[in-house]
Amino acid sequence: MVVPEALFIYFAAINTFSFLIYGVDKLKAVKGGWRVSETTLLLLAAAGGSVGALLGMKVWRHKTLHWKFRYGVPALIVLQLLCCFLICRSL
Repeated sequence: MVVPEALFIYFAAINTFSFLIYGVDKLKAVKGGWRVSETTLLLLAAAGGSVGALLGMKVWRHKTLHWKFRYGVPALIVLQLLCCFLICRSL
């Protein structure tokens, strides 16, 4: 099947990208200067990068006190897992 393979590639890419962007934003927060908006960080998680976002939060210790991230990102993981399950089940 092509769809599960494509989903795997997409999720691997978006999660890697999300993880790296959380790290870049943390670095910018420490050094000052240009920052990634919270909206962009949450949109990356919503676009399928929630696991990378959560790992980025834990590894970089970034955005862990913001309730939108603390509760929103894990909720997105659950929703995305459910969607993946439903999509793969319907094939």
